[in-house]
Amino acid sequence: MARLYLFAEGQTEQTFADTLLKPHLANMGVYLQASILTAHAKKKGKVYRGGALKYVPIRDDILRFLAQEKGMRDVFFTTMIDLYALPDDFPKWEEAEKLRHSPGKRVEALEQAFARDINDWRFIPYIQLHEYEAYLFSDPTQFAFFYGHHEKAISALKVIAESYNTPELIDDGTHTAPSKRIIAEFPDYAGAKPVVGPQVAALIGLDAIRSKCPHFEAWLSRLERLGAESH
Repeated sequence: MARLYLFAEGQTEQTFADTLLKPHLANMGVYLQASILTAHAKKKGKVYRGGALKYVPIRDDILRFLAQEKGMRDVFFTTMIDLYALPDDFPKWEEAEKLRHSPGKRVEALEQAFARDINDWRFIPYIQLHEYEAYLFSDPTQFAFFYGHHEKAISALKVIAESYNTPELIDDGTHTAPSKRIIAEFPDYAGAKPVVGPQVAALIGLDAIRSKCPHFEAWLSRLERLGAESH
């Protein structure tokens, strides 16, 4: 059995990890020991959590947890951080900006830089393309569970999903990122993301999400293998 710490950018990712990833990974011999909100500041010894406003507090927090588990070969660490609005002090951020025409290569370059900066083989960086809500475009019809009698809005989201080869390519524009497109159709989603977001994902199911989102699929497959690797 491998143990896993997951650093989540927000409560939506944290709930997704606890309700969907934790039971799934447990079947693979991977115990999600804790999903932790990312740090955004530390003052007088207190760590303030939630959001990815600056890179340094995130890095220092991860390094602290790594140090606490020093020498433990069955303990691993990963992240769920959005590419959307990623802080510009992130490692190799400027170089990655030159790859905006190729989101897959851009996010891979950032993850590789992240891994090099943390410099611990137990750390598995994951940056979401372009944010968590991309997963929900794997099957927008599931929004009907929360927004009944909104067929027109759901149809609009379906049209968006069908216009991309993968929901992960829905861009990171200020008004066109996945969450912004959902909020444009369902304004109250803005305040309900931590509750509605994970429940819609649960209705869609991990199998459907990973079939539509290759970057997510690669990360989840990597986590699934940790149970065997820890032996």
